[in-house]
Amino acid sequence: MTIHLGCPRLSLDPQAIRAVKDEVVSVVFAAANGLLMSAVGPNHYGEGDALITGSTGDRWSVTRDRFDAKYRPVGGQASGEDGPYRNIPVPIWAKRMREAFTIERHAGGDLLVGAAGDWAVEYAADDCGLVAQDRFVAVYRQA
Repeated sequence: MTIHLGCPRLSLDPQAIRAVKDEVVSVVFAAANGLLMSAVGPNHYGEGDALITGSTGDRWSVTRDRFDAKYRPVGGQASGEDGPYRNIPVPIWAKRMREAFTIERHAGGDLLVGAAGDWAVEYAADDCGLVAQDRFVAVYRQA
């Protein structure tokens, strides 16, 4: 059985924990609108959005406004140019799920599919995601 979470307010869930990501990622900025198929589902993106490859090889997209608020260049390039970026270590809410689940990136947004043991995450209100267990262990720590 798969449960559907929508885009949950994990900040209100007593079983959720605070976690912080620390990772350098490779970024290319989209030249046009498109679709990136991540390991957990579709990521629609617009021109100028960040197309990210994480240190574990996972790929996803981030809207340009969210990206600019969450990442800083580390390769000597100007902000907004392709290259390596490090996330700003900001605590998020995360909950390890005991059964298969789906989660929306935002209300009515792309639907991601997780397995039992993966993590539902809330980056901010109406900004959700899914992190596979092996990736969570590799790049997150409990805050």
